[in-house]
This record gives sequence, structure tokens and C-alpha cells, in this order.
Amino acid sequence: MEERVRIAVGDVALDGRLAVPPDAAGGAVLCHPHPQFGGSMENDLVRALTRALGAAGFATLRFDFRGVGASGGAYDDGRSEVADVRAAAALLRARLGGARVTLAGYSFGAVMALRAGAAEPDRTRAIVAIAPPVRMVGLDFLAGCGVPLAFVTGDRDQFCPLAMLESARERFAPASTLALVPGADHFFGAHLDALAARVVDRVRTTAA
Repeated sequence: MEERVRIAVGDVALDGRLAVPPDAAGGAVLCHPHPQFGGSMENDLVRALTRALGAAGFATLRFDFRGVGASGGAYDDGRSEVADVRAAAALLRARLGGARVTLAGYSFGAVMALRAGAAEPDRTRAIVAIAPPVRMVGLDFLAGCGVPLAFVTGDRDQFCPLAMLESARERFAPASTLALVPGADHFFGAHLDALAARVVDRVRTTAA
């Protein structure tokens, strides 16, 4: 059962949904896709991950970035949104007694999770980046990042071409892992169950 929470980020309050099962195996913050293209915590992929991780015994916190839904503030082109992720992670850590948490994000949310985790390596257990749009956004900021990184993408993704992602991993995150969802494009369509299974596996592996 999720509870509604408010996440303070300076003078902005974000709307979130938190679920902490008894004896949680760990926790994950879930970051939704681009706010200016309809992205929110009600995204089908985000909800599927919430259900799958909860069923696997993990605490989850999904939230709306600033300017989305009942969250305050306004879209900031991916700048203040990194602070949104860090504030959400702080709330989840507090609910889990200070334990490090995993940051997981989809598309725009993947980039925000990567940036937030790279900025707080000592507080981040792992980062799971789902379909980061490498056609439009570089990943050079990951160079030297000590947080375990896992990428999950479809092999037909039009915004995260496999060759471009592999090149970025080789240059900036050579220790990262990559899990493919065969037949899936950027939106995953009928492949949500396969995607969720791969994400749960990554979160479970890094929580061990």
C-alpha cells in the first residue's frame, strides 16, 4: 500500500507515493520520463516497476518532478530536477533507517537518476538507467563515477540506439552492465513485464 508523501526541495514541495514493505530488502527511487512530453509518476512503465519491485520486497518511492501534477515549481530543463531526485532519495533513506538506495529512471528520468547518483556516490547503492536518450544527451559526466551502473534498453530504441549506448559505456562507464529487452523500442509497449524483470534483477543483485 502506497502512502502519499510531500518531498521538500528548498521552497518547492514535490508529490510522491511511498511504499515500504515489512523487512524491506532495500529501496528504489523511480524517476519518470520527460515532464514536457506527458511524463509523470503515473506513467505505465513507472507503475509497472513500482508493482514489480514491491512484489520483490523492495521499498519504492515514485514522485512527480517539479511542475508536474501536484508538485510545485516549474520545469527547469533538467537542472533543478537533479535536486528533486536527491531530495526523494533522502526521504527514502530516512524511511529505511539511513540505508543507501537505488536510483532508477526511464528516459529523461534515467539521465536525472544518473546525474543525481553520480553527485552522491556515498549515498547511492546503484543506478538503473532505462533507455537514456543518448541520441540527445551525452553521458560524459559519468566518467569516474564509482556507483554501480546498470543500463536497460530495448534493441529497437530510436532514442537510445544500441551502438551509441555501447560507445558511451565504453568511454565513460566501462564497468557498467547492459540488459537488453528484445523487440522493444523506446516505449516498451507490450514488453513491460520483461523490462520489469530485468530491473528487479539489477536492483536485487546490487542490494545483496
